[in-house]
Amino acid sequence: MNIRLTHIAVAVALAAGVAQAPVRAATTAVRVCTLPGSPSATLDKSVASAVLKSAGVPATFVTRGIDDDGGDDGISAHELAGALGRDCDLVVGFPRSTVADASGSQMIFSQGYLRSGYVSITLRDAHSGHAAPTSPDGKETIAATWSSPSQLIAVQEKNARFDLENTSALTVDAVAKGRAQRAIVWYPAVVAYQRKHPEHQFAIAAASSPYADWNLVFASGPGMQALQKRIDDTLAQMSDDGRLASLTRGWTLPQGAASASNAHTSVAYLDGANLPHAHSAIRSARAPRESTAGAIIKVAATAGGAAPAFDHDQVVHGEHLYADSCAKCHGEKLEGITAPALSGPAFAPAANSHLTIGGIYQYMSTNMPADRPGKMSDQEYTDLMAFLLYTNGYDAGNAKLTADVAQTSTTPLNAGPRH
Repeated sequence: MNIRLTHIAVAVALAAGVAQAPVRAATTAVRVCTLPGSPSATLDKSVASAVLKSAGVPATFVTRGIDDDGGDDGISAHELAGALGRDCDLVVGFPRSTVADASGSQMIFSQGYLRSGYVSITLRDAHSGHAAPTSPDGKETIAATWSSPSQLIAVQEKNARFDLENTSALTVDAVAKGRAQRAIVWYPAVVAYQRKHPEHQFAIAAASSPYADWNLVFASGPGMQALQKRIDDTLAQMSDDGRLASLTRGWTLPQGAASASNAHTSVAYLDGANLPHAHSAIRSARAPRESTAGAIIKVAATAGGAAPAFDHDQVVHGEHLYADSCAKCHGEKLEGITAPALSGPAFAPAANSHLTIGGIYQYMSTNMPADRPGKMSDQEYTDLMAFLLYTNGYDAGNAKLTADVAQTSTTPLNAGPRH
C-alpha cells in the first residue's frame, strides 16, 4: 500500500493510539472511510457498499477518506483518532495480521474479506529489454517500499542490493522499468499497477516471512460492536453464497503465491490481459518528510554528519531492554528470527545505508515492540538506540544520548558490525 509504515504502523501503533477516539452511534447513515493511497481502495469501497447494503445498514462514503494531512508519511495515531468519530464511523480496507493485530487497542475488527499480503515479483519476460542487468558482484537488486513490511522482508534476503522506493506503485515500476530484478511488494499494488499498465507481465511468488500474510477487514472504534456483528454475519453469508468471491475476483493471491512457506518454488503468473479494467487508486510519489515520527527516512549515504554520542551505561541498559522486549523476535544476537536482523550489512549496508539514525529511532519508538508499541519511556528507547549503535560498530563516549538528539539525527546508520 502507499501508506507510509503500511500495516505495521497502521495495524499496530496507530490502532493502539485510537483507544480513546470518540465514536458516533450508527443510528443514521454510517460514514465509511478508505485508507489514503491504498491501491485496493476501489475494491474496498465495492465490498463495503455490497456488505452494508446486504446488512441493511445505510452508509455514506467520505470522499477524501481518512484525512492524513496530505503527506506521504502515512497515518499518524493522532490523525486516525481524529478521523474516527469526527469524519468516519467505519474504516474499510484496514490491514490486519497475526504479527500486527492491534490486540492491545480498543478498536473493533470484522473478519477478513480478502486474504492478501506481500509477494515477490519478477518480470515475466526477462528478455524484454527492461530486465535489470546483473550487478558486477553478482548480487540481485531487490526493490522494496521504504518504511513498510516490504522493506522488513527484503532486508532478510541474502546476497542482495536494495532499491528503496517511496511508494508501492514505484516498487512495482522498479521491476517493470529494469531498476531492480525483483521486488517485495504489497500484492494489491501489483494488481493496481497492471490495470494501468496491462502490457507488463509479472511472475508472482510467495514472500516467506511472518510479515507477509495480511487480511483486509472493517475497523471501527469502541462502541460499534453491534455494527461489526452485522458486518461479520453478512460477510459469512456472502462467503457462503459466492458473492464475496465474485467481488474480490482479480484481487486474490494467485494459485501458488498464497503460501508463505515456499517463497521461490511456487510461482504464479499475472498479466494484464486477465485483469478486468478499473481505475486504480495509486497516489503519486512524494519525497519523504524527515520531521515525521515513525518514518524511516531515505537519504543519501553522504548526508547527516557524525553519529550522535552515547555512553556505556546506556549501552548496558539498552542491552537489558533488548533481551526483555526485542530478542524473542530479532534474535539474541540481533541476527533476526521472525523479525529482521538488527546488525550487520543486512540491516544497514556499510557506506550504502538508506536508514537514518533519527528515522530508525522514530520508527522503533512509535512501532516497537510489536506486541505493545510505545510501551517504553523516551529514555528507554534512547538507551535501546545506543545499544543498536554500539552493536553496529559505533563507539561509546562520555556524552549521554537524548531522545531529541536521537530523533533529529539525519546521519545514515552504517553497520560495522562490532567484533
